[in-house]
Amino acid sequence: MVEITLNGRKREVPDALNVARLLGLLELKPEHVAVELNRGLVTRSKHAETDIAPGDTLEIVTLVGGGSPSAPAAAEPELLSIGGHAVRSRLFVGTGKYTTLELMRDCLEASGAEVVTVAVRRERLVDRDGRNLLDFLDPGKYTILPNTAGCFSTDEALRTARLGRELLQGLGNPGADWVKLEVLADTRTLLPDPVATLDATRVLVAEGFQVLCYTSDDPIMARRLKEAGAASVMPAGSPIGSGQGVLNPNNIRIILEDLKGDDPSYPVIVDAGVGTASDVAIAMELGCDGVLLNTGIAGANDPLRMAHAMRLAVEAGRLAAGAGRIPKKLYATASSPTQGLVGRA
Repeated sequence: MVEITLNGRKREVPDALNVARLLGLLELKPEHVAVELNRGLVTRSKHAETDIAPGDTLEIVTLVGGGSPSAPAAAEPELLSIGGHAVRSRLFVGTGKYTTLELMRDCLEASGAEVVTVAVRRERLVDRDGRNLLDFLDPGKYTILPNTAGCFSTDEALRTARLGRELLQGLGNPGADWVKLEVLADTRTLLPDPVATLDATRVLVAEGFQVLCYTSDDPIMARRLKEAGAASVMPAGSPIGSGQGVLNPNNIRIILEDLKGDDPSYPVIVDAGVGTASDVAIAMELGCDGVLLNTGIAGANDPLRMAHAMRLAVEAGRLAAGAGRIPKKLYATASSPTQGLVGRA
């Protein structure tokens, strides 16, 4: 027996072991995990030829979670293009915080989402019943958007993004070439670190990733991220998981104006802080191209019903934005005709 470090813990394993045999020993499916050996990515094609030596450090990660009326009958929903991807549903949903994997699966279906975001983690490779998130998330049905949630440095985010790409390439999922980038500043606010986020965006873009970038609602930072090559800028409506909705609609309007001024199709997606369907509708009425949320559904008293509501809110908000609201006025304007009132000459 020899000692290695596996996912941060010392562990004894048989001598003369390679990565493929280690995964077999752990009863893990190769297509469900991605592997680092001594901080270097081990692609799936090299599992069998990559030997493990005494003292080696390995990281094994997987993905974890943490019928509606259509537009007018004659109109097909307009596709949303993000980099090289095109989707009809403008609701992007997460997979965390659900009480059961079965509930997560049903809520994803009810939401109508085509894109689901997942975290890349080394714990929870399987649950207590030996099940993996991917047993309840069909890679043939959904485009999976791996995220770097929980990363607090550029290096952490880059490593996580590369592991996510390796995992999704093994699944043959089209989400392998993109990443939802989060580089956070602290655990209390979960606000993004602007410098680290910009640095990570530049590196990932250079490596061929299509970066969907979580940021604050700062218009200047949004410009910088687009200039750095982000496929989509994703300003927070309010702090992650807070349920406060869109706190600063004026900043969102400025971001939309700046990023879409000479590029109307550039995708701006509100990410984080959404608590209920009205928050989603407001974001869409502002002119955003989509909304990404998780806690608003998973944390609801009835998640399945809320998933339906969020689906309808995205559609309603987008229709309202296209229709154009009436101007706000200080005084009333009668909607009924004033001519021909009963009892008047």
